[in-house]
Amino acid sequence: MNTDFLFRKVDAAPLAVFRILMGILMACEGFGAILTGWVTNNFVTPGFTFNFIGLDFLQVIVGPQAYVIYAGLGFFGIGIALGYRYRAMVVGYTILWAAVYFGQKTSYNNHYYLLLLLCFLFFIVPAHHYVSLDARAGRVASSETVPYWTKFVFKFLLLIVYLYAAFAKIYPDWLSGRTVALFLSSKSDLLGPLSTQEWFIMLVSYGGIFFDMLVIPALWYKPTRKAAFVVSIFFHLFNSIVFQIGIFPYMMLITSVLYFDEALIRKIFFRNRISEPPTGYSLPNGRKKTTLFMVLSVFFVLQFLLPLRPHFYPGSSHWTEEGHRLSWHMMLRSKSGIVTFSAKDETTGLNERIFPERVMPAKMARTMGTRPDMIWQYAQRLQREFSLKGHPNVQIFVKSSVSLNGRPYQPMIDPSVDLAAEPWSHFESHQWILPHPDL
Repeated sequence: MNTDFLFRKVDAAPLAVFRILMGILMACEGFGAILTGWVTNNFVTPGFTFNFIGLDFLQVIVGPQAYVIYAGLGFFGIGIALGYRYRAMVVGYTILWAAVYFGQKTSYNNHYYLLLLLCFLFFIVPAHHYVSLDARAGRVASSETVPYWTKFVFKFLLLIVYLYAAFAKIYPDWLSGRTVALFLSSKSDLLGPLSTQEWFIMLVSYGGIFFDMLVIPALWYKPTRKAAFVVSIFFHLFNSIVFQIGIFPYMMLITSVLYFDEALIRKIFFRNRISEPPTGYSLPNGRKKTTLFMVLSVFFVLQFLLPLRPHFYPGSSHWTEEGHRLSWHMMLRSKSGIVTFSAKDETTGLNERIFPERVMPAKMARTMGTRPDMIWQYAQRLQREFSLKGHPNVQIFVKSSVSLNGRPYQPMIDPSVDLAAEPWSHFESHQWILPHPDL
């Protein structure tokens, strides 16, 4: 396959603007999490977090030190925007962001994962050779052109993200409007009677599918680009205002600069022109080209494969949560649940019930009550705690009652299974997660 087109020289202005705007947004994510109390609520007050399974060492970030980590994210984001010690700043941001991303699941959002992927691409892409402090100081050669692949990798990643998000919505509860109706039912203060109008619910449901499926191709195709951008502004601002989903809408609007005509972006942001339009190719030597191609190939193959995981587990991932994360399942289900734990040790006579909402923040308890992996983690935590209290043979049983997308409450965890004795498998289904009778 001829990949030389990826090394065609293009104007560096869009990539520079993308770096600057994303750096500012990344800084806002760090400083904003402190100022809004998000860090306090998720890393300081609880005393512990539900980290990704197997990464318990990340509990080290729980506590007041989380403020330092998020302040570091803010400063690294500013460094990326300014293009100051660019790659060191990207590495610093990536390490800290990976720690906080894998360190808590109570407030999981897809854009947290997306930001981690963007950090990886930022490290590979030489986005600091134009309009940067590194270029001004002579740490890197200043250049008004970049090879096309430096833009293509971001655009291609977003194509994957949006297409999988569209395909994931093609399931009965979304197509019938059930899921969107639940989301909108609590937004009557913003939307008024629209929140309950069936035509509006179906418009949001099917509009979401078609937007996700078509917006990236429409931005890529010049005749439809402006219209797609206008629709994107409305769509993302609607989501931001109504659903309050963090920085994701603004991340997606910022990426639009990579699709528009390079001369237009330069004119809007820099008001100067390259003496002549870029021509020719910027071909690296054979070894560098092969290494780059292999790294990016592995990266994108993973992006194609990881979202397929839910289809290899029995039942619905909306219920079992198996394969849900890293699969671009964006706002696809609404769940509520009640869960209680029982600790029993026949050798010591222990028989105690634990109500999570009494020992942890309400949001953490609500989230855990609908996530089997988090329920398992808390059972393991209880086992350790009771063992230290002199109950080495403690068993942990769970009684759960969960509603998916407004359906009647159903048991989700087998109450006869001692979760303290159950191993966790990252690649196999867990038999103690009960199937939903209607799915």
